[in-house]
Amino acid sequence: MSQSNLDVVQGLYAAFARGDIGAVLAAFAPDIVWNEAEHNLPLADGNPYIGPQAVLEGVFMRLGEDFDGFSVVPERYVAEGDRVVMCGRYSATARATGLPVNPQVVHVWTLREGKATAFQQHVDTLGMALATGRAALR
Repeated sequence: MSQSNLDVVQGLYAAFARGDIGAVLAAFAPDIVWNEAEHNLPLADGNPYIGPQAVLEGVFMRLGEDFDGFSVVPERYVAEGDRVVMCGRYSATARATGLPVNPQVVHVWTLREGKATAFQQHVDTLGMALATGRAALR
């Protein structure tokens, strides 16, 4: 019996929370197309990331460099057909400034045959930039 798309995405977040990045990457299709939110610097500089290795190197490893205790806190899911949407928050401390990060986020996943084929992030990019010191209010 195959997992539902919702089960797959919930499993991705559970694996990420455990630090099991191998399990997260295993749920990605070989040609996954991953997009960070526009202006989410510096991570959007590689958009689109194609393939699990590109996501690992361009996103996940860089999160570990920029943040202490980075986590995704899912609050609700909406699933229909091949799409699953997660609404939640990020939680972390920016290494550069020591400031907390807790923006609202929306992740839109597309799945095919039990694998994630596309990801689109939506996040408060100004809040992230302020916390990491990449932007300042005047």
